[in-house]
Amino acid sequence: MDIRQHNIPKNSIITIAGTVGVGKTTMTKRLAEALGFQASFEQVDVNPYLGLFYEDFKSWSFHLQIYFLAERFKEQKRIFHAGGGFVQDRSIYEDADIFARMHYENGTMSEIDYKTYVNLFEAMVLTPYFPHPDLLIYLDGPLDYILERIHLRGRPMEVKTAEEYWIELYHRYEHWIQQFDVCPVLKLNIKEYDLLYDQASLDSVIEEISVKMQKR
Repeated sequence: MDIRQHNIPKNSIITIAGTVGVGKTTMTKRLAEALGFQASFEQVDVNPYLGLFYEDFKSWSFHLQIYFLAERFKEQKRIFHAGGGFVQDRSIYEDADIFARMHYENGTMSEIDYKTYVNLFEAMVLTPYFPHPDLLIYLDGPLDYILERIHLRGRPMEVKTAEEYWIELYHRYEHWIQQFDVCPVLKLNIKEYDLLYDQASLDSVIEEISVKMQKR
């Protein structure tokens, strides 16, 4: 596919957002390949806190969020120095506005830890090294379908987590995206495309991205 016919600037930063199980990694990989961009993936396998967190939210939520914040900030600096041309798997805004806030409001992160996290987040985001996305693609779908995908994926840490956690996370994402205004948002229903087996689906998504960015 020729990116030039879609008028998507080569220095664009496109961020993929959405709750667990919606296919952010697949979307990131397929879009980056099609557009000739670099892909920025969330490094789940090397995260030293993730397994501990799923065992005990209250003891490890702050550590996990600080780890994510540091890693995402380093990645934003890399994107800045590269001059863009990236598709990102998850945004830094989700960590602050959804995950950290959820744990604070549910009592699994203390007030002092939450305030420390927010202060760090604001100090990092309000820097010249922090490039905001040109477009955020929000992946969404029916709750039951997403829960089914989480179970089918079969990651042990996710499968043994109470379903109530995923339900709350889903609703918090729905609320968050309604308030998000950092950059333009393109909403996609995950039941309406198949990036693995249908090239036309990918072409359609790229066309929608092009239209949204031209309006911007």
